[in-house]
Amino acid sequence: MKFTHKFIATAALAMLGTSAFAQAGETVKIAWIDPLSGLMAPVGSNQLKTFQFFAEKFNANNPAKVKFEIVGFDNKLSPAESLNAMQAAMDQGIRYISQGNGSSVAGAIIEAVNKHNERNPGKEVIFLNHSAVDPDFTNSKCSFWHFRFDADTSMKIEAMTTFMKDKTDIKKVYLFNQNYSHGHQVAKYAKENLSRKRPDIQIVGEDLHPLAQVRDFSPYIAKIKASGADTVITGNWGSDLALLVKAANEGGYTGKFYTYYTGVSGTPTALGKNGEGKVFQISYGHYNMGGQYQKWMDEFNAKFKDDIYTFSMANILNSLSLAMAKAKSTDPVKVAFALEGLKFQSFAGENEIRKSDHQMQQTMFLTVWQKADKKYPYSAENTGMTLAPVQKYEPYVASTPTSCQMKRPG
Repeated sequence: MKFTHKFIATAALAMLGTSAFAQAGETVKIAWIDPLSGLMAPVGSNQLKTFQFFAEKFNANNPAKVKFEIVGFDNKLSPAESLNAMQAAMDQGIRYISQGNGSSVAGAIIEAVNKHNERNPGKEVIFLNHSAVDPDFTNSKCSFWHFRFDADTSMKIEAMTTFMKDKTDIKKVYLFNQNYSHGHQVAKYAKENLSRKRPDIQIVGEDLHPLAQVRDFSPYIAKIKASGADTVITGNWGSDLALLVKAANEGGYTGKFYTYYTGVSGTPTALGKNGEGKVFQISYGHYNMGGQYQKWMDEFNAKFKDDIYTFSMANILNSLSLAMAKAKSTDPVKVAFALEGLKFQSFAGENEIRKSDHQMQQTMFLTVWQKADKKYPYSAENTGMTLAPVQKYEPYVASTPTSCQMKRPG
């Protein structure tokens, strides 16, 4: 994998032959709508800083010569509050919306954006989904106005179970997830994929718990231990994963965890030195990517005493600037058409925003929690531990089909 300091400059040069910068110097505001209060506030705070940090980097040099401004709105992890925030953003003339924490929220935003754009031609907005991974958003509920920059649950489980199928020590699996669309989808796709790839594996338990409400997971850990599970698959994130692994450490559970979000705020600290070699994460990036991205990771950590883990925000800004240069415009309708089918180089290789459903196709990494070392030196939350890559999957491995019937304007 090569991701050098020439990354942004190369992307810019690639567009110079076809782009006229009529929009040069224009400020493009993006409304970031996610939690800044409640149990998930640490996640939201980190992501807002990450988005603003990357905006500063791309403002220095991007193909469209625009300036990005990230405007934060606290949605309290509530769909209703999110719609209020979206209206407030549109009242300020903001025409790009980004959100990702909670598929229940993302679903409400997709519906609201669809209705707004239908009723207000000439004032359309685009939804840039950085982390909400419900597969329905790029299948039955797909929208021309929605673009997903994370890999959806079907893609993550496809890659995760491709790794798990060869692990003969996995015999009994417990599914533990948050009780909303995302958690339901993780359980659904995990059962389907394991049944197809490893029919000998037993699903010995399944639980769904309230999102961002549980403070003591020890009763759940007792159930998991009693089930005899040697492995837990969980899509939990934020406090719901940090407190889960804390309870597992305190309760003496020694099985493996296969996760989506081990790197997210609080979980590295909750793990500490525990879980070495037993906690895995499937994601489209990790702490030790190398090149320019590694320099940004180190700079962010020095500035904020925090880690970057929402890598999609760099991809959002990169693809937006490329699309704006291609469209010679910052108008959301023209930019949306320019985003369709866009291919670009990211920190992990070539990405493509699939035209048929607006799901980004990208490289996936299976990483494991271990001690930071010379080869993989990044210390997550200063624990002395890191997520080190075990397996890399090219985009075609995790790519899943879509049932999307895209309706385009005009």
